[in-house]
Amino acid sequence: MNGLSRGYWCECWTQDLSDERGLALLASFDAYSAPQADRWIAVALRTISPALDPDTSDEAWTWLYDGRAETRRALLRAEPCTVSITQSSTRVTWTIRPVLFLPLAYRQGVGLPPCAQEFKPHAT
Repeated sequence: MNGLSRGYWCECWTQDLSDERGLALLASFDAYSAPQADRWIAVALRTISPALDPDTSDEAWTWLYDGRAETRRALLRAEPCTVSITQSSTRVTWTIRPVLFLPLAYRQGVGLPPCAQEFKPHAT
């Protein structure tokens, strides 16, 4: 695959349902396996579950016990997945999408093309 590697792009979004500000990206994570991707959500849910109201905490633990296995199977089929919980007026949504990661350019001077030395950032 010419240096491309398969993985998963994970994001955590929040939304205040009481106003119209829209979504806010809280965090993102690059995972290189399905278990690593769903573990990211599992750790977050386990961490915040003591602070959730009882119904929302039950919803989180239902995903941890039942939904997580289906999420992992979907990821292994290269399907995107979403997990959401709503606490009071805040919705938290985790998304996982299969991706191909591009390798980063080699950042040592000897590996850069000659024009890289001519680049000068614009003055602000």
